[in-house]
Amino acid sequence: MKLKNILWIGAALTTLTACNDYLDVDAPSKYDNGYVFGGVNEINTALNGVYAQLLSGDTYGSAYLSTFCLNSDVDFATNSNEQPGTNNFRRFDGTSEAGDLKKTWNAAYQGIEYANNFIWQLEHSPLYTPSNKDFETLQQQMGEAKVMRAMFYHDLMWLWGDVPFSLLPTSQMADKVMPVACRDTINDRLIADLRAIASKMKFANRLDNGIERISKEMCWAMIARLALTEGGYSLRPDKEHNSYGIMLRPDNYRDYYALVHLYCDSIISSGTHRLTKSYRNVFIDECNYQVDNSDDPIFEIPFAQNSTGSIGYLQGPRCDFNEGSTTGQNVWGKASGAARVSTFYRYSFDPTDERLKYVDNTWYYLYDGTPQVNFSYTMYNNKWSKFWSKGAPLGPTSEGNTGINYPYMRYADVLLMDAEALNELNGGPTDQAKEDLAQVRRRAFQSADQAEKVTAYVNAVSGSKERFLKAVLDERKWEFAGENMRWKDLVRNNLYGVALYYEFLRFMAVAENAGGSSEYEDVLAEHDGRDYIATWPYSVYYRKAANPKNTDTYPNTTLDILELSDSFKDVRPAADPANPWSQADVYGWWDESQGVKNECRYSLYGYIRTDLLGNPVVVNADGQPVSMPAPSADMQPSQLPVVRYILPYPREAIQRSAGAYKNYYGYLN
Repeated sequence: MKLKNILWIGAALTTLTACNDYLDVDAPSKYDNGYVFGGVNEINTALNGVYAQLLSGDTYGSAYLSTFCLNSDVDFATNSNEQPGTNNFRRFDGTSEAGDLKKTWNAAYQGIEYANNFIWQLEHSPLYTPSNKDFETLQQQMGEAKVMRAMFYHDLMWLWGDVPFSLLPTSQMADKVMPVACRDTINDRLIADLRAIASKMKFANRLDNGIERISKEMCWAMIARLALTEGGYSLRPDKEHNSYGIMLRPDNYRDYYALVHLYCDSIISSGTHRLTKSYRNVFIDECNYQVDNSDDPIFEIPFAQNSTGSIGYLQGPRCDFNEGSTTGQNVWGKASGAARVSTFYRYSFDPTDERLKYVDNTWYYLYDGTPQVNFSYTMYNNKWSKFWSKGAPLGPTSEGNTGINYPYMRYADVLLMDAEALNELNGGPTDQAKEDLAQVRRRAFQSADQAEKVTAYVNAVSGSKERFLKAVLDERKWEFAGENMRWKDLVRNNLYGVALYYEFLRFMAVAENAGGSSEYEDVLAEHDGRDYIATWPYSVYYRKAANPKNTDTYPNTTLDILELSDSFKDVRPAADPANPWSQADVYGWWDESQGVKNECRYSLYGYIRTDLLGNPVVVNADGQPVSMPAPSADMQPSQLPVVRYILPYPREAIQRSAGAYKNYYGYLN
C-alpha cells in the first residue's frame, strides 16, 4: 500500500481516538506499549500515526497556507471591515476567542503529543538497542519523529512566540499543564535533539518512500531553519507594560548563523539534491502526484488524493460550482483560489523571469470552464492547481482536499539560507554565497542567452553586505510565493514594518490616482525603482483564446485561456472582427462618494490603516493609532512601530491552564 494511503487510514483512525483539547491529548498513550512497540512493523504503524498528524487541515493541510499566512508584499488577502475583528489574523487583528486560533493550537499540540509518545515509547522499548538487527531502521524512525516534533514546535513559535513546551508525553508528565518556555530555550533543545540523531538517519534516495519520508537531508535542513530563525529578530514581550513588545535578536546570533552554514553545506556537499527541473515543473509534477527524490523538494508532506490537503484548491484560478458541480469543459470541480498574491507583486520581477508567468495569473473560470478576466487587489497564484492534473481529474463535484503534496522543505531554500548565513558571518558575500544565489537564479533564467545575465546580476548585488542581503531576500520573495515564507523572512531581518508601510502606500497611491493624484507616487517610484503607477492601466482589453496545448505556456491543456493586450497600458488593440476584444474596467479602487475603497484602507488594519477622516495612521507599541510617518523612499525600521504578528494564546488554553498561561503583546486574556 502506498504511503499516502497508509497515512490517510492513519488520519481517519486518529479522528476516532484523539480528543479535541491539547491538554488532554493522551489517546496514543493509551496503547499497550508492549504491543505497539513489540516489533518493527508495529513501530512503523505507530510512526505513520505521527505522520498522519501533519495532514490536518488546521495546520499544514490548509490553515498555515491561508488563515495564518500573514499579509505581506507577496501573499495577500483583502479585508474591507473598518472595525476590529475577532479572527482576522492576516491583517494583525484578532482576539483569544477566535475559533481558528483554538483549532490550529490544538492540532499542533496533538501532533506534538503523538510525536512525544512515539519517541518516549521507542526509547524505552527493549528493541531500541544496538544489538538488535533492526536498530539502524529504528534510529531512522526515531529521527523522523523528532523532526516532525521540531516542525510542529517551530511553526507554533512563529505564530505564538514563547509557547508551552515538553519533550515528554502527557502520560509521563507530573504536571499535565506544560510550562511555557522561552523560544530560545525551545530552539536550543530542538537543535540539540536533531543534531544528536541526524547522523543516524538515511538519505532520501535510500528510503522506500523517498522525499515523502523524512530523511537525513530534511533533518539537516530543519536544523538550519531552526538556527536561522533563532539567529534572527523576533517580537519579544514587554511583560511589565504589556505593550506590543520589542524586536530583538540573541547576543550570540552569529553562533546560529554558523550552524545554518554548517548544515546547509552538508546538504549541498552531499549532492543528493539539485535544481534540474524547470521551476514550474517542480509544482506541476506535484499536482500530478509525481515524486522526484533528487530534485528541488527535500520533504513533501504526503497528502492523500481527494481526502487530505487543500493544495491546488486554495491556489490557482478560482472556479465555482453551479448547483453542486462544474460542467462542460471543466471536469476538475471547484477551486477557491483564495491563497493569492498582491497585485503589485509582479512589478518586482525582472520581466524575463520564468517564475513571473507562473505565479501571477489574471483569469479564473466559470463553472463551465469559461475564462473570466481578473485584475484586482490580488492575483491568482498558479504555483499549484487541481486544474494542472494531466491524468484522471478529481471530478466535477470535487472540492476542498486534493491530495497534492506540499513541499515543506526545498533545496532552493537550503541554498538561500546558506547565502544569507554566509553573508552575515563574513560581513558580505563569499564566493559560495554568490554561487548559492546564482544556482537559484539560473533556474529562473534558463535560456542560453541569459546565463551571462545571471552572472552580471549576482556580481552587481555583491558590493556590500546590505545589498547582497536584499538580493537574497528578493530571491526568496520571487521563489516562495504561497509557501508562507515572506512575512517570516521580513520578521527575521526586522523589515516587516517597512514592507507593510510601502505596500499600504501602493494601494493608496493607485486608488488616489484614480480620483486625481497621489502624494505617494514619487516616493514609490524612487523606492521601487520604476514608476509603474504613472502608467497604471484602468482598463484592460482581452479575448478568449484557444488552449496552446503546451504546458510550458499554460499547465492545463484543455481549458480555454485569455489573451490580454499589453496589460501595462490603456491602449485599445486593433479591431479583429473574427475575434473581437472586450474591455474590462480594472483597479476600480476609488469611489466618487467614498473616496479610497475600504480594501485599500483596512487590509493591514492592525498595523497601518486610515482613520475615519481618511488620514493614514500606524498602530504604535501601546496599541494606539498615531500619524503615519511622512512618505519616504528610504524608511528605516527604527522609524516605524513593531508589527504585532504574534498571536494570542486561545482563551480556552488559558482557562484550562488555571492561570499558568497569560497573554502579553497588548492582548486581553
